[in-house]
Amino acid sequence: MELVEQMQGAVKVARVSGRIDQGTAAQFQDLLAPLLAPVKAGAAPLLLDFSGVDYISSVGLRVLMLAAKQVKAQQGKIAIAALTPVVAEVFQISRFHLVFPVHPDVATAVTSLA
Repeated sequence: MELVEQMQGAVKVARVSGRIDQGTAAQFQDLLAPLLAPVKAGAAPLLLDFSGVDYISSVGLRVLMLAAKQVKAQQGKIAIAALTPVVAEVFQISRFHLVFPVHPDVATAVTSLA
C-alpha cells in the first residue's frame, strides 16, 4: 500500500495504490492522517485517487468513514476519483458512494473541487 501526494491546481491529490485490507489499513490511516488535518473551510480540498487500489475491505472502509467525518467536522472538502471496477462495486454495495463524492477520473474531480 502506497500513498503519493501532489498538488493539481488548487487541489491536493493523494494517489493511493495497492490493497487496503486488515494488513494495510493501519498504514493507510497513518499516511492519511497528516493530509486530513489541513483540509478545512477555505483550504485546499483533498482528492483520493483510487485508480491504483485493487481491493478495499471493511477495515479500509472504516478508515475512509473516519476521514470523511473528520473533514466534515473541519468543514473541508474530500472526494474520491477513479475507482477500479472491484472497488466501485464495494462502494456501491456498502453505499460509500453516498458518503463521498465519487468522480470517474482525477481530471473531472479536480475541476469539480476547484
